[in-house]
Amino acid sequence: MNRTLLLASSSPYRKQLLERLRLPFNCASPDIDESPRPGEPANELAVRLATQKAEALARQNPNTLIIGSDQVATLPDGTLLNKPGSHAQASDQLARSSGQSVQFLTGLAVLDTKNSKLRTHCEQFNVHFRILSAEEIEGYLKKEQPYDCAGSFKMEGLGITLFRKLEGRDPNSLIGLPLIALTNILREAGLNPLLAP
Repeated sequence: MNRTLLLASSSPYRKQLLERLRLPFNCASPDIDESPRPGEPANELAVRLATQKAEALARQNPNTLIIGSDQVATLPDGTLLNKPGSHAQASDQLARSSGQSVQFLTGLAVLDTKNSKLRTHCEQFNVHFRILSAEEIEGYLKKEQPYDCAGSFKMEGLGITLFRKLEGRDPNSLIGLPLIALTNILREAGLNPLLAP
């Protein structure tokens, strides 16, 4: 297996996660439209965006395993929680998540540009929020400013204090890259992190 590994992301969180596998890789940021399609289920949206990220970099990266990942969060009523981008939006998202169970869906796509084989996966993780006061939400946002994170929290930081329970197979998926599923896919593609030089 002499293919290059490429992470289709500019996210420092995903980069840190992939570094845990101790495989050499490069990063590149794909430019795609992340808008949901009308009536598109959240799991399909997450996988479609992950796939588009990988495909956007395929032409200029032959003989490469390209990893795309994207995350979608939904409230129990189906409302999508995107990256808030602002303090006001983040405050609104956390207020709506207070006391709720929020479903996080992380789409994963690994495209082998040597043979055009695409492998995809969607990792589900449920986050049960504590009942949060307005003061707690404001205090959290001032300390962590998670405006570039789906759901308005950083799982790897103070965000853990917002939850009463986590449910799922791989908590790494909350940070942005489901490493268990990724390791399985890389092994299928002939790249075993435990056997790599």
